[in-house]
Amino acid sequence: MAQIAQEIKEEYGDFEEKVIEIRRTTKVTKGGKNLSFRAVVIVGNRNGKVGLGIGKAREVPDAIRKAIVNAKRNLIDVPVINGTIPHEVIGRQDASKVLLKPAAPGTGVIAGGTVRAVVELAGIHNILTKALGSTNPLNLARATINGLNELMSPEDVAKLRDISTEEVIKGAKKGKEE
Repeated sequence: MAQIAQEIKEEYGDFEEKVIEIRRTTKVTKGGKNLSFRAVVIVGNRNGKVGLGIGKAREVPDAIRKAIVNAKRNLIDVPVINGTIPHEVIGRQDASKVLLKPAAPGTGVIAGGTVRAVVELAGIHNILTKALGSTNPLNLARATINGLNELMSPEDVAKLRDISTEEVIKGAKKGKEE
């Protein structure tokens, strides 16, 4: 396990971790109740990379350690432009929805605890969010990750449409004026 953690650190560099939730779970068996813990952790480098991990173990530190390793394996790239996201998006996971809107410089992160942790560790400084539906921490975190994963940078959009990046940006500004 230590060797895997060392390899991940060498491969991905320094990441911050934030524990979102630690939940005690029980499994009822013939011999009684088996206690265990589930940890939900977000890792990110505050520079466009963020990941969500879940770990289960009999003890809390082991569950957190497993969740961190899992999160580093599930990293995604987030396009961050001038400290915000390039366009509005809705992330969905089961009964949870998260609306993510780009914001002007100086706005800050307007978000609840779970969504805030994800977007801050992704390196987003100005964003407006709204959690819709279920506010289960795991589903909210997954919905936020799904929304961030759907974001497209202007370069990606330009490639898809076979036009220049400047035309995409000009078209976006024209759309805002109307």
